[in-house]
Amino acid sequence: MFRQLGPTELLIILGIVVLLFGVGRLSKIGSELGQGIRAFKDGLKSDEDVEVDESEVVEPETAR
Repeated sequence: MFRQLGPTELLIILGIVVLLFGVGRLSKIGSELGQGIRAFKDGLKSDEDVEVDESEVVEPETAR
């Protein structure tokens, strides 16, 4: 149904985006997007590094 985008179509899309946002605003959007991705990766990495102290883990009580 849909075919792959070729280089001509990508250039047309890039031209439209530049006309809509302007070059200066595109660089700002790109840097903010990069900072967001970096912060997301750092957040994932810090969650993996968190160690759980087993004395603080509370086991759920079973129904009697």
